[in-house]
Amino acid sequence: AVLAKEHEPGLEISIFFLDIRAFGKDFDRYYERAKNEKGIRYVRSFVSRTYEMPDTKNLLLKYLGPDLKQVEEEFDMVILSLGLEPSPALLDQAEHIGVDLNPWGFAKTSELHPLDTSRPGVFVGGVFQEPKDIPDTVMQASGAAARAMALLAPARSTQIRIKQYPPQRDITDELPRIGVFVCHCGSNIASVVDVERVVERVKDLPRVVHAEHTVYTCADDSQARIKENIAKHRLNRVVVASCTPRSHEPIFRDTLREAGLNPYLLEMANIREQCSWVHAGDPERATQKAFELVRMIVARAAESLPLKEETVTVHKAALVVGGGIAGMTAALALADQSFPVHLVEKSRSLGGTARRIYRTLDGADVQSFLDRTMERVVSNPLISVHLDAKASQVEGHIGAFSTEIVSGEESLKIRHGVIVVATGASEHIPRTYGYGRNEKVLTQLELSERLGMGSIELPDKATVVMIQCVEQRNEERPYCSRVCCTTAVKNAMQLRERYPLARILVLYRDMRTYGFREAAFRKAREKGVLFIRYEPERPPELGADGRLRIHEPTLGRPMEVVPDMLVLAAPMVPRADRKELSDLLRVPLNGDGFFLEAHVKLRPVDFASEGLFLCGTAHAPKSIGETISQANAVAGRAASILSRKAIPISGQVAWVDPDKCISCMTCVHVCPYHAPMIGRNNKAEIQGAVCMGCGSCTAECPAKAIQLRHYLDNQILRALDSLLTGISAEEAVESEYPEHVGIALPRWHKGLITL
Repeated sequence: AVLAKEHEPGLEISIFFLDIRAFGKDFDRYYERAKNEKGIRYVRSFVSRTYEMPDTKNLLLKYLGPDLKQVEEEFDMVILSLGLEPSPALLDQAEHIGVDLNPWGFAKTSELHPLDTSRPGVFVGGVFQEPKDIPDTVMQASGAAARAMALLAPARSTQIRIKQYPPQRDITDELPRIGVFVCHCGSNIASVVDVERVVERVKDLPRVVHAEHTVYTCADDSQARIKENIAKHRLNRVVVASCTPRSHEPIFRDTLREAGLNPYLLEMANIREQCSWVHAGDPERATQKAFELVRMIVARAAESLPLKEETVTVHKAALVVGGGIAGMTAALALADQSFPVHLVEKSRSLGGTARRIYRTLDGADVQSFLDRTMERVVSNPLISVHLDAKASQVEGHIGAFSTEIVSGEESLKIRHGVIVVATGASEHIPRTYGYGRNEKVLTQLELSERLGMGSIELPDKATVVMIQCVEQRNEERPYCSRVCCTTAVKNAMQLRERYPLARILVLYRDMRTYGFREAAFRKAREKGVLFIRYEPERPPELGADGRLRIHEPTLGRPMEVVPDMLVLAAPMVPRADRKELSDLLRVPLNGDGFFLEAHVKLRPVDFASEGLFLCGTAHAPKSIGETISQANAVAGRAASILSRKAIPISGQVAWVDPDKCISCMTCVHVCPYHAPMIGRNNKAEIQGAVCMGCGSCTAECPAKAIQLRHYLDNQILRALDSLLTGISAEEAVESEYPEHVGIALPRWHKGLITL
């Protein structure tokens, strides 16, 4: 709906729904933005019938409106949101592999072993385990890889074949010979931008000796053609005009390396996200802009230089911060791959919040699982457990970190190659509904704990009321805690088993029992648990007389109930000390205070800083099974570093000219990654292995002593020159302002830019 609104301004979109299940990280924010900023209309109703209008061929929908009266509404198009189900081919494949399936045809797994199928050595990742979104799919795929890596650990490095590249061509004395490859990206670009016309105009640009267009430039055959043209036309610079470099630049850099060119002689123009997608309604101007973007990058490419990549030796050990289920699982998964692990827990015992949970939704014994996990951790010779301890100082970079662990008055210095943050989250202490003042008011976590310990005492015909979304999904905490609805269903079912005559009511805004949890929600209703929806504008109210008043939106009238026990679904909140760890590691937090991953879909368990990873509820609220999957995913990602003897370091790093450096330490203070340091002669130096190439130090240095390789001044200015004037630097020599060689500007720019 959001994309459609962006492509077709003024388009009217309605979404019919029963419950908004925006349970993922930042999903609620996206939903609110769609509704409030994009103007998408949400209708809570079930469409009963659809008719085709004989004259217009439009579709007429019949549904019940908020006033319970029938509404008829005509639409030009209807899109159906259908469920996921395994294909017959997949079911046949599962039978051949010999794995059991659940009642819905997906791989049979358990909450505490979400990656393991019924057959040892066969692991599952993605939607064959359960319907899920892309971030969870990517996490689980990495987790399944880690489980396989543990079995294959003894054979690691025994059958390595190192990819051989041809020698890099020395282009020092060559004039720029640029090849341009413009991508259709299927219809993503070509449906808006006249790609053929862009190519024809690009052919006339200075230094361009070859230009062509391809349907998918990232395809294998297209990359082979790029290599052929590099050899045929003796290209020494390549420009690819396609989608975002963020995901595809490594592919094309490797193509250049295979063709004998330095990978940093590649430049990319993003004519999809920055052009066709944002100007879909104006193809003519989008085509002009696409050409101008390519022209800029071609001008910049003429100044591109080959860069050298260094390597860093890897210390084959890991530091895991946090001793809950996430931290212990990650530590065990790494130790199973033969890597030493230091596990740091700030409290005096392992286990974290899971020590208060006794049963999962499928009935598994959490405490027995926790005891076995802790025993495996403590008895594993590769895992060093540091209790009542914290990491107080962290130095170094990917592959070569140095951390001081402090416990009381004792300290220990360790060296390791990666860091895993698994510090968990806490249950918020409610301030409403008399919590803390009325012994009848509990949180869902407290109820889970008491049910597990058998310390609940209620009358046989007790009335139990559960209120969902307490002090969350509001301005202060605009997110969903993901597990609350499932926990409410689980606890309600356990109460029903112990008190068959009890009346159990669940007051909710949206039931978010996603995936197979829907079956438990249905079973709870069949067992007599009553689910009553309330509007956020009219939440339940607890009076001084002990009566709970609810406005039922469907009936349109108030209800009253006197509960014997009131259970609040309090939000899951970040740990109070997360800012201290965030500052120590220089890793960011999102708007809700949880740690922020590098990319929600492409790198969901990585931090932006290389060698740092996160998992569990420190990342976002999630269930035990999801936590276990993500912890294994971290182990898989971390092992991809620890399994190497050395790792390459990008050539796109900052460099300090010591003759210009005035030792002001501005770069040291501004860098978010601790890359600059004061070295010899009190001059700033850049640690290449730490530098992420963000350019902050380059921009802030008052002495202009720092340059960011691959983003040198002359490269940026050449691109600006091409954008602002449309003429080359050579032509600028003969322009009205010859002093502006490298950035020839029209008259009205003079005085606005200082060189």
